[in-house]
Amino acid sequence: MVSALVFSTDGQALHIGRMDGSTEKIGLRLAKRTNSLAKADAKAKAVEPSEAKPIELAEKEPNNLPAEAMAISLPAVVTGMIHGKQGIDSDLFRFQAKAGEEWVLETNAARSKSPIDTKLEVLDADGNPIERVRLKAVRESWLTFRGKDSNTSNDFRLFKWDEMTLNQLLYVNGEVVKLWLYPRGPDSGYIVYPGSGNRHGYFDTTPLAHPLGQPAYIVEPLAKGEPEIANGLPTFPVYYQNDDESQRRLGRDSKLTFTAPADGEYLARVSDVRGFQGGDFKYTLAIRPRQPDFKVSIGGFSDGVPKGSGREFSFSVERKDNFNGPIRLDISNAPAGFHISTPIIIEAEQQRAFGSIHADADAAMPENDFVTVTATATVRGKKVIREIGKLSNIKPLGKPKLLVQVTSNTSGAVETGTFTEPLEFTIAPGETISARVKVERNGFNGRIQLGSHDAGRNLPHGVYVDNIGLNGLLIVEGQTEREFFITADHWVPETTARFHIKASPEKGNDTNPLIRHIKNQNHLLAKL
Repeated sequence: MVSALVFSTDGQALHIGRMDGSTEKIGLRLAKRTNSLAKADAKAKAVEPSEAKPIELAEKEPNNLPAEAMAISLPAVVTGMIHGKQGIDSDLFRFQAKAGEEWVLETNAARSKSPIDTKLEVLDADGNPIERVRLKAVRESWLTFRGKDSNTSNDFRLFKWDEMTLNQLLYVNGEVVKLWLYPRGPDSGYIVYPGSGNRHGYFDTTPLAHPLGQPAYIVEPLAKGEPEIANGLPTFPVYYQNDDESQRRLGRDSKLTFTAPADGEYLARVSDVRGFQGGDFKYTLAIRPRQPDFKVSIGGFSDGVPKGSGREFSFSVERKDNFNGPIRLDISNAPAGFHISTPIIIEAEQQRAFGSIHADADAAMPENDFVTVTATATVRGKKVIREIGKLSNIKPLGKPKLLVQVTSNTSGAVETGTFTEPLEFTIAPGETISARVKVERNGFNGRIQLGSHDAGRNLPHGVYVDNIGLNGLLIVEGQTEREFFITADHWVPETTARFHIKASPEKGNDTNPLIRHIKNQNHLLAKL
């Protein structure tokens, strides 16, 4: 009779204790990444297809069946129409691809006022779906409180949400999203990537509307050939197919990234997702090499910088063809009397980053406007450097009615730092620390909103202002300070970042510049 079970510290064995006092060690046969699996994954490494001018073609019927598929050479642009005389029409195109080549398939139909709602698929030479990834559920949940529409990225309310963590994949009825920020209390839900605006579907899955009670699962991708270990939860295959582009930038048009698993022939199929057709159901299908790239935009301030205070500026990135790497932004030639946070990093997979510019109390009008911004990123292993523009409207304004400052929250001397030597905080992954925000009211007596879930401007992903509820971080009428808390999630890597707090009055006044260090416990103990 077994009375106790204990796993070994390395997870490779199970120790058994029995009622008669005997013990036994049982070695476990665990699934491992064998050399053959590693080699299989290496074969799937991305390969750049050769650049060539696309061949322009017109669809030729019949091409409904795999045996009738129209042969094309890549890259290509094909014009076609979903309009069959017998049954529901779909158009098939046969092409050659080599293992590891990455091709982007994209339709242009709804954007050209066609009534078709296209669906794109890549099939094998016999017309069978090709598995893109297999997702194993590791936690079961469902949507609570209300359902979700097909666009918004906020308020994903999930059963047992506190057993989940950021950056985990969530599978909901064929759609795969990624958790971006925790709920702010019992009356809120997860925010999913990209953190604002239309949510993103991963693996080219299309965002859908979901009813209240819809089953949802935290999932993990299985490596190619990796055996499934039964855990009582389902496994979901995801195929190479797309209805509406996964980031909703193309309306009802479709976009799909295909990585050829082996040398051979493949089929691209275009159809109407509803099964509709007609003489005006026209489309254009483009198949081109994947070309990862990025475009950074600058968001500035309209009127200048108050003396003795600061203003916020922002950067947003448009990521092309699944480029998800970090982007470094360097700002040079700051005018005398002004202090600009630099460098600024748009982190991997993130869409935005924020900076701040502060003016000395005696700052004068700049003599020139040469504050340039340079972006640096690594794309396909090559460093890309480009000038993206200038910061404008850098001029001093009068002293604001509201000065906002973050200070240390220790029992010793209160620290504030300066524009040139910012106040620094150090936090370990999984830790929460506190600070204090103070305001000097010079004629402004109203409520001061300091942000909601985004209160910590430019904090690294996974580090956030905590315990603020739905009202956000604020200082109410008649008060001049409050304590606030910053938490670093347990997985956050070591990094250093500049950040600030933004007060909403007077077109937005920034606090003093701040620096956040993320260091693990071993480094902190060594320092002590």
